[in-house]
Amino acid sequence: MAAENADTDPESTFVPVASLPDLEADGSQVVSENGQAIALFYHAGEVHAVDNRCPHMGFPLARGTIEEGVLTCHWHHARFELEEGDTFDIWADDVQTFPVEVREETVCIDPDPEPNVPPDVHWRNRLADGLQENLDLVLAKSVLGLHSHEPIPARRTRGAEAERADAFHTTLETAVNFGTRYRDTGWGRGLTTLGCMANLYPEVGKRDERRALYRGVREVASECAGEPPRFQQYAFDNREIPKERFEEWFRNNCEVRDADGAERVLLTAIAALPPTEVAELLLTAATDHRYMNAGHTLDFINTAFETLDHVGWSEHADAVLASTVQQLTGATRSEELSSWRQPADIAELCSDAADRLPDLVAAGEGEAWEEPPDFLETLLGDDPEAIIEALTDAIAAGASTTELADAVARAATRRVAYFSTNNEFADWDTVHHTFTYANALHRVTGRTDTPALYRGCFDGAMSVYLDRFLNAPRAPLPDPGESDRDPAAVRQELLESFDEQGQVNRAAALVSEHFDSRGDPKGLKRTLGRALLREDCDFHTLQDLEAGFGRFEAVENGWEQRLALMAPARYMAAHFPTRREAEQTFSIATRLGRGERLHEVE
Repeated sequence: MAAENADTDPESTFVPVASLPDLEADGSQVVSENGQAIALFYHAGEVHAVDNRCPHMGFPLARGTIEEGVLTCHWHHARFELEEGDTFDIWADDVQTFPVEVREETVCIDPDPEPNVPPDVHWRNRLADGLQENLDLVLAKSVLGLHSHEPIPARRTRGAEAERADAFHTTLETAVNFGTRYRDTGWGRGLTTLGCMANLYPEVGKRDERRALYRGVREVASECAGEPPRFQQYAFDNREIPKERFEEWFRNNCEVRDADGAERVLLTAIAALPPTEVAELLLTAATDHRYMNAGHTLDFINTAFETLDHVGWSEHADAVLASTVQQLTGATRSEELSSWRQPADIAELCSDAADRLPDLVAAGEGEAWEEPPDFLETLLGDDPEAIIEALTDAIAAGASTTELADAVARAATRRVAYFSTNNEFADWDTVHHTFTYANALHRVTGRTDTPALYRGCFDGAMSVYLDRFLNAPRAPLPDPGESDRDPAAVRQELLESFDEQGQVNRAAALVSEHFDSRGDPKGLKRTLGRALLREDCDFHTLQDLEAGFGRFEAVENGWEQRLALMAPARYMAAHFPTRREAEQTFSIATRLGRGERLHEVE
């Protein structure tokens, strides 16, 4: 607002920018200070100055109109209260205003006012707005803003990596808090995608780190949109409860599908037990029944634990883990499915083997298991009794849950790598579910050594068995060899192959050739990440590559590492290309952040 005939102050930060009589005559002007275009308006006897770029899409606000103190942008009709710049439309963001003084009919402005809130606080708040309103462009701008803002003064000496870590943590924590609070049914594909993208963050190229987080927060917002909020239960007052009693209570409540009772027990256990014992509690319940929710239950719980590794146990364990309870109490149990009962009762085979676990574990105590040469082919075979026998023999010979889960995961990786394109397209998800379940099972063995996880090995192996016809015939995979091609050229061709539909075997061949050319696996991962994050990937495709990267790190054998990346490359090639709408939104946010003028001819 104008301050008529203000006194001249030599210390003032105000600079003269326009003639008041000229502004009165024109109604609006655009001036430039410090390289920034600022729109001046004369309205109702007062002078106002705002950033000329509409905060929504950058359209010049000087080309807008003002009525009754409301400035309206003519491109998408975003409206702003002219005095302070507050928006009526949450998707548009507030527009920056500049203090104004009038000195002897000269309009002066302060071109560099102190922000009302620090930039990182502003973008965190806008991220929360985007999650609440499910606004893709706001989410993209917020992720970019958190990763590129000028550090607040107290942090200027902390360094770029510290600022990057802060931005990552703020983005993830904001989305986790929102997702666990605003979806009544709790942890689902949105938060699982967020956790997967957090795991991919250090694996992809610098320009794709922000894309990964954008995809994660976007999925959280999408899944929560229109859903009722979640009202968390509360813990018991009694903390003097033995671990065994916690486990009994929790499993019994899950058994009868009592989500409220199970949640209260779990919250009390989180308050009273160390993380390892809480993990044992949840994972024992997750393997009480066969292959729950087609493997998603165990997979989601694992991702919840991994997300806590990023955001912190003490601050978030109660909300995060409590949100997974309905994955247990509401789960489909595979022993209820005909495919697990007929023609072979594989559910009964698993249950019988589970009943033998105490004796098997006792027999294997102190023993060191060596995997037989034909072990994987047995797991990939067509005799479920032989598969269970191979697993139980391994336990009796000293195989740990980690060793056995790794073997099952290697077999599951082959189901994706060998998937025959003669099958229906939807069958890709069948082998995918087995793959992500087995990958999650292997990862959770690092959190607890409970023998209950052997039951997960039985379930995973039976799912591998059920998928056997999806490898009939096995897809051909290239043998290891030598290539004198530049690895960068191989990676570029791989990226281009994803621009064409159906390049499934070609993608696998190029991944293999990258190994043959002795290319850096980190470069190959970055290329696969780039291919993934530019597409409108569904939940499973995002999961599949993250699981492949996890398997790559888990195995040491060169052939196993090839398979770990060939398998998701085949899966991705089957699902690409897409319309790339998310990438277009992210590109718009990026260009706006650089100051580009989207409204002008390219």
